[in-house]
Amino acid sequence: GAPGGPRAPPRVSPPRPRAPTLYRDVVIRRALARAFWATSRWRLRSQPYDTSRPTLLVGAPHTSNWDFVLMLAIAWSTGIHVRWLGKHTLFAGPAGPVMRALGGIPVDRRDPSRVVADVVGRLQAGEVFSLVVTPEGTRGAGSYWKSGFYRIAREAHLPVTLGYVDRTTMTTGLGPTIDLTGDVRADMDVVRAFYADKSGLRPALRTEPRLREEDAPA
Repeated sequence: GAPGGPRAPPRVSPPRPRAPTLYRDVVIRRALARAFWATSRWRLRSQPYDTSRPTLLVGAPHTSNWDFVLMLAIAWSTGIHVRWLGKHTLFAGPAGPVMRALGGIPVDRRDPSRVVADVVGRLQAGEVFSLVVTPEGTRGAGSYWKSGFYRIAREAHLPVTLGYVDRTTMTTGLGPTIDLTGDVRADMDVVRAFYADKSGLRPALRTEPRLREEDAPA
């Protein structure tokens, strides 16, 4: 152009394309899971699982904190996007972002009814995930499973996948996926049959799969 005229803006090279963050995270997690299974005494044995379908994933028998590590290794190796419920105090302070990055959903036990609304809201927004629930509720032996998993699955219209840990065979993974019928005893008979030979990491702390509702008078 003429001297003193406006200069053309400098040419800026377009940014180099980068792999989406989600894809990069999946690659890293699968690599970590492969390393875990390669060095662990545990073996991964799972039935076919549809990762495109939201489910409620039962984690049982829940007898050790190591169950959480095994759950992540199962999920990361199979490409499952997991969510799990945790006491809201776990998400306070610097640990909060880490817990959320690992799939945690904070639950305020003073208002547990919000859990179902939260889960349904995420599903309606198009999020596809497996909600991990440990019905034993504690790592100590008890008389009953907590019925929250059953209620959430029914109200959110989620099929239930039976995840397991079995020290007797040193195997862990995903069992069958079932649709609950609303007949609590019949549904729990199916659950009991699957877990009958699954011992958990610490067998003495295992709780038999039974809901208090099964023993309620008709």
